[in-house]
Amino acid sequence: MLKKVTNLLTAVAILAASTFGFSAYAAPVVVKFSHVVAENTPKGQAALKFKEIAEKKLPGKVEVQVFPNSQLFGDGKEMEALLLNDVQIIAPSLSKFDRYTKKIQVFDLPFIFKDGNAALAFENSKEGKALLTSMKGKGLIGLDYWSNGMRHFSANKDFRLPKDIKGLKFRIQASDVYEEIMKSVGASGQKMAFAEVYQALESGVVDGQENSFSNTYSQKYHEVQKTILETNHGVLDYMVVVNEKWWDGLPADIRKGLSEAMHEATILNNQIAKQKNDDARAAIVTSGANPKHAKIVKLTDAELAEWKKAMEPVYKRFEADIGADLIKAAASHSNKK
Repeated sequence: MLKKVTNLLTAVAILAASTFGFSAYAAPVVVKFSHVVAENTPKGQAALKFKEIAEKKLPGKVEVQVFPNSQLFGDGKEMEALLLNDVQIIAPSLSKFDRYTKKIQVFDLPFIFKDGNAALAFENSKEGKALLTSMKGKGLIGLDYWSNGMRHFSANKDFRLPKDIKGLKFRIQASDVYEEIMKSVGASGQKMAFAEVYQALESGVVDGQENSFSNTYSQKYHEVQKTILETNHGVLDYMVVVNEKWWDGLPADIRKGLSEAMHEATILNNQIAKQKNDDARAAIVTSGANPKHAKIVKLTDAELAEWKKAMEPVYKRFEADIGADLIKAAASHSNKK
């Protein structure tokens, strides 16, 4: 009789635990974090730091699984995977969100930020923070921005001015703004997944690309290009986003712990991003001793002015979608000393 009562009480306890969500036997929440770059990049290091801190803060409650280098999903599929909850966190470049809010296109406007510090200042501003939650209701919530430095053009020929790349094909991200940028200088933008770029450059399917130094070096683009022009024409930052329904359904303590872990990972990312890009630039310069590898070319002020002038029409093309006030707010951080 006592055994029956004990079994009954155990059954009731398990039923109550499953009903109210406080079972001691509950498996940890599995958090799949998928990204498309190498582990030795700022994003790759920050993702690992997020895993470390999250599991330390929430022992036994969460298990963070990090999948770098497009191991799980390439950048053409990761957004769909997130919306289907096949992964819970991704960190795409900001260009990838223009189908969910046109305002995010402000980050792609050419030369809107003079450097990474200006971009970071805007991201931390009231207007920048508002963009993190601008996709709620469409399945996405932004947790934070991760820096990755400035973009530079590279090609399989010598070039210094916009006229030098007229007619060339450049790999670009799936961004309407970047498609327009390439048109403004007489080149053709070819939208292509990140994992496909090296082979496309090597085989000549495209003539060039644009990226940060850390991505260019880690993906070995400098080995299949002739010139890297240090243009600083755009910012290549990321937004760390989660599946909205999944995030809202988490217990409050887990959501709090993951948010704190993300904050700490963001600090680390932004600390190492500049160093990684500086190191990558130096490594590319050294590699340039090989005549088959790319040389980095710095622009004069006059040459840079020609690039800026050629791309001015891009602003008028997208001002209505982005909003003049938002463009002004973003640009204002480049004017501060």
